[in-house]
Amino acid sequence: MQSPLQTLQQYWGFNSFRNQQEAIINDVLNGKDTLALLPTGGGKSICFQIPALMQEGICIVISPLIALMKDQVHSLQERGIKSIALTSEMTLSEMDICLDNCIYGKTKFLYVSPERLENKMVQERLKKMNVNLIAVDEAHCISEWGYDFRPSYLKISKIRTLHDAPILALTATATPIVVRDIQEKLSFKKENVKKSSFLRPKLSYVVLNQNDKDGKLLQILQKIKGSSIVYCNSRRETKRVYKLLKEYSITSHFYHGGLDIKERELKQKQWQQNHVRVMVATSAFGMGIDKPNVRLVIHMQIPYSLEAYFQEAGRAGRDEKMAYAILLINDFDVKQISEYVVQSFPSLKEIKKVYQHVADYLQLAIGSAEGEGFDFHLQDFCERYELGQVKTYNALKLLEKEGFIKLTDAVNQPSRIYFKMKHSELYHFQINNPVYDRLIKILLRSYTDLFNSFVKIQESIIAKRMGSSKKEVKQYLEKLHSFEIIEYIPQNSNPKLFFNVARHDAKDLTFSSIKLAERNGVIEEKISIIIQYAQNMYKCRASFLMQYFGESNNVRCGICDVCLERNNLEMSDYEFEKIASIIEQLLTESAKSADEIILSIIKYREDKIIKVLQFLYENEQIERRDNNKFSWKH
Repeated sequence: MQSPLQTLQQYWGFNSFRNQQEAIINDVLNGKDTLALLPTGGGKSICFQIPALMQEGICIVISPLIALMKDQVHSLQERGIKSIALTSEMTLSEMDICLDNCIYGKTKFLYVSPERLENKMVQERLKKMNVNLIAVDEAHCISEWGYDFRPSYLKISKIRTLHDAPILALTATATPIVVRDIQEKLSFKKENVKKSSFLRPKLSYVVLNQNDKDGKLLQILQKIKGSSIVYCNSRRETKRVYKLLKEYSITSHFYHGGLDIKERELKQKQWQQNHVRVMVATSAFGMGIDKPNVRLVIHMQIPYSLEAYFQEAGRAGRDEKMAYAILLINDFDVKQISEYVVQSFPSLKEIKKVYQHVADYLQLAIGSAEGEGFDFHLQDFCERYELGQVKTYNALKLLEKEGFIKLTDAVNQPSRIYFKMKHSELYHFQINNPVYDRLIKILLRSYTDLFNSFVKIQESIIAKRMGSSKKEVKQYLEKLHSFEIIEYIPQNSNPKLFFNVARHDAKDLTFSSIKLAERNGVIEEKISIIIQYAQNMYKCRASFLMQYFGESNNVRCGICDVCLERNNLEMSDYEFEKIASIIEQLLTESAKSADEIILSIIKYREDKIIKVLQFLYENEQIERRDNNKFSWKH
C-alpha cells in the first residue's frame, strides 16, 4: 500500500501536508470516527479523498451544496478518479444507473445530499456497496446551535446501520457546543476531534463605523490594490455598488443567485482569471472557490452570524500574504439587523400558506410529486400571489430545513444521453432506420461509456460534425428518445424546487411552533454576538473570533484595527486586559466617576488606568452620563 504522502504526490503533486491533514488521514485509516475542524481553504477534501483512494471500496460524501459537489466531482475526474454526484436534479433512471455503477463499477466517490439518503432506492443500493468511509461535509449543519441547521442531517447517522465504515465529519465553523453536538448526532463511537488553529496571522480584521460607506469603499479600493470581494446583503445592493465602481473606473462584476447560470459562470471565470478586479456579491458567491491572491474582502453590511462573516472574510489571503477583511457599519445597520428576525421570519400560519400556494402554482395533488423537480421562479411566484419576497424565501427555506422541499438556484445542467439498447440491437435499428444511422455513429465516435451511464453532450458540437443545425439534432435525439433507443435529457439551467416527500395537505404540516421559536432565538443570539464583534473596540478582533470558536490563550494579532490603536498605549497586553476587564465589571454593576474607578483599582498605577479609560471612551465602549459618571455600553 502507498503511504498517504505518496498518494498526495501521485494525484495532487504536493510534497507535504498542511495543518492537521496527515493526523486526520491516519485516524481515518485506523478506523476512528473523526471530526476535522479546519479553517476555510484549509484543504478539508484531501482528508477524506486520500484515505478513500488508499483502500478498497467507495467513499460516500454527504454534502448540502450541488455546486460544490459538482466542482469536486469534476476535479476528481480530471485526475482520473471515477466519481459521481447524485443530485436532486437527476431523473430516476439516471439515479438507477449511477447507483449500479457504484456497486459494480470502479467508482471511488459517491457525492450525495442528505435528503437523497432518505430515498428508499438509494438506501437499498447502499447496502450492496463496499463502503470504506463516510465523509460528512459542512457538518455544522447537523446542530440546531449551528448557523445553518438542516434537519435532514439528523438522519445521516442511520447510514451506520448499513455499514461499519468510519465517519469523517468536516467543518470550518463550529463553536464548542456545535463540536459536541456533531459527534453526538453522528453517533461517534468515541470522541475524537482534530483541530487546526483558525488564526490567520496575516489577515487583518478591521471594523469601520462610517455614514458614507460608498466614499470609504472607494478610498479603501484605491489604497489596497489587488483582487477583491465586496459582500452585500441584497441582490439590489450588488448591482448598485457595481454601478458605483464602474463610475470610478474600477473593473468589477456583480453576482447573486438570481442570475442566469451562464452569466454567473462567465463572471466567476473572469474574476478568477483577474480580468476584473472586484466581485460585488451576495453570500451566494465564494463557496468552493479557491483563489489564493484575494487581498481584500469588504462587507458593506453586517452579516447575520459570526460564522458566516468568518467564512466569507477567510476568502482573503489564502496565499498567506498580507490581506484585509473590512466590515463597514453604521447605526442604521445595527438597528436594521436587530429587527431582522421580527421582520423576516414567517409565522407557522404564513409558512403553511406559502406551501399551499406552491402546490397551487405547480398544480400538484395531495400525495403526488415525491422526488420530482419543477422549474420555479421566485419573483414570478411572489407576484402571482402578492407575497413579499424576503419572507416568502425564508418560509421556503424553513420548509427546506424541515425536509419537505429543496430549493436550488439556477445550476447549469448540460444535456445528457444514455443508450438503452445493447450493441447488437442498436446495429439492427441502424440498418432498418438509415435516417438515424449517421447521428448514432457520430455519438458513438464522440463519446465513450454511452451504454453504461449517462454522458454529457453538446448538441452544437454534434450539429457541426453532422453538418446540420442544432435544432435538427435536438429533434433527432427526441425521436430516438421516443423510440426508446436512448434516454435524452435536454439542457436545463432554470432554478428548481424539488419535493423530497409527497405533497402534504398544508393543514397537516407538522411544524413545531416551539421549535420555530427556539430557532428564532438561536438566530437572535447569533445576531447579538456579531453586533458585539462589530461594536467591540478594545478586544483584539482575531482573539474575539478565536475565543468564539473555542480557542483559548489567544494573544493579540497586532494587526487588526483594535490592536493598532492599542499599540500607542505603551503597556503590556496583560495589563490592558486586566484593567479593561475590571473597569467593565465595575461599570456593569453601576455608573462611576473616573475618581471612583481609580480608587477601586488599587493594583495598577493611576496613569495606566486613565489611559485605558481614555481608550475605552474614545472607542465608544463606555459613555459619560450627565452626572459626569461613566457607564458600560451594552
